[in-house]
Amino acid sequence: MGRDAHHKLRAAVSPATIRAAMLCVGVAIVSYNTRELLRACLESLRACTLPLRVVVVDNASRDGSPAMVRESFPEVELIESASNLGFAGGTNRALRALLAGAAPGDRPPAFLLMLNSDTVVQPGAIEALAAFLEAHPRVGAVGPRLLNPDGSTQAAAFRFPTLAMTALDLFPPGEVLPGRLYGSWWHGRYPQERGDEPFPIDHPLGACIMTRPEVLAQVGLLDEGYFMYAEEVDWCLRVRRAGWAIWQVPQARVTHVGGASTSQVRARMLVALYASRLRFFRLHYGVAAARRHARLITAGALRWTLLAWRDYARGRIGREELRARLWAYGAILQNARC
Repeated sequence: MGRDAHHKLRAAVSPATIRAAMLCVGVAIVSYNTRELLRACLESLRACTLPLRVVVVDNASRDGSPAMVRESFPEVELIESASNLGFAGGTNRALRALLAGAAPGDRPPAFLLMLNSDTVVQPGAIEALAAFLEAHPRVGAVGPRLLNPDGSTQAAAFRFPTLAMTALDLFPPGEVLPGRLYGSWWHGRYPQERGDEPFPIDHPLGACIMTRPEVLAQVGLLDEGYFMYAEEVDWCLRVRRAGWAIWQVPQARVTHVGGASTSQVRARMLVALYASRLRFFRLHYGVAAARRHARLITAGALRWTLLAWRDYARGRIGREELRARLWAYGAILQNARC
């Protein structure tokens, strides 16, 4: 971070801007077999200068994550689920616990942070997000500048899904469509991510979103009909339709590994991704748009099937990988027909 950004961050979290003595931030984290990443995430939260109440919902991990939390982070409230609730279900369980209070008579936190377990929160990030919400009462949610583990910027600000974005995902720029479309407005991206000034967005990546209890009271929690993916997009659309703004605050920096849980079951998560996107179109854009979206998915899955057979014939993938891909593409095709 440059000198100017440091000055902006210090100004954003100054006592004049944020009522540190009164402010408490509730942190909702869902974990699924990410023990060491979760450890790094929780350790990073200890640098926050604001009072935090952290709730971790463990989605039936088998890697010892619950024991690690109990032993190394006694200040964290751990909820062990007997089954995998998915991201939305696990996050909602954590949010309900935060809103209910740790003890009778507790006030809910001033702000709530939905945070992935595969993140490392940089010093000052939570303070900067909270300060922005404190200073802008009509902003209902904020996201940080996300960084890859190597320090490069990770895309974290997006437009709401469109058919053009679906086409660009399925027929990637540079492979099928013109490469100049990659990372463009048509691809759902914001050129402002190259700068350091806060800017309004449609939605952030769900890895880190801070909001207000009153926003949740108005629009509700995450839709648990999404097991994985698109739940934050759905929620942000409801937030925007309720009249709240959503912004990215680049002075808040969070490192995000990405895909730590989903990579464990890659084929099933690909199916879940396109099922969730199709559900989003059906719920929010109507039958006609959902049908066009389904046709694009069908064309894309057929293309992937041909590419999988080509890669197998050329020895680039083995039989097991071919089987996994064909299963996933077949399931995507089946869902698109429903």
